[in-house]
Amino acid sequence: MGRMHNGTGNSNKSSLPQTPKNLKTDGNDVEYSAEFADHADLEALARANAANQRVKTRK
Repeated sequence: MGRMHNGTGNSNKSSLPQTPKNLKTDGNDVEYSAEFADHADLEALARANAANQRVKTRK
């Protein structure tokens, strides 16, 4: 599983900082404007909404 067995461990673990809470996102796109949307955007939005409805009905 990628673990070191000789005791040295991973040298990157201590040098990589955690992501600050104010930089984390919830994964949702928040910038959307209907006036700038083209046909492909509207179709993708409709498909995403349909997929969300399918997921909600399965739960």
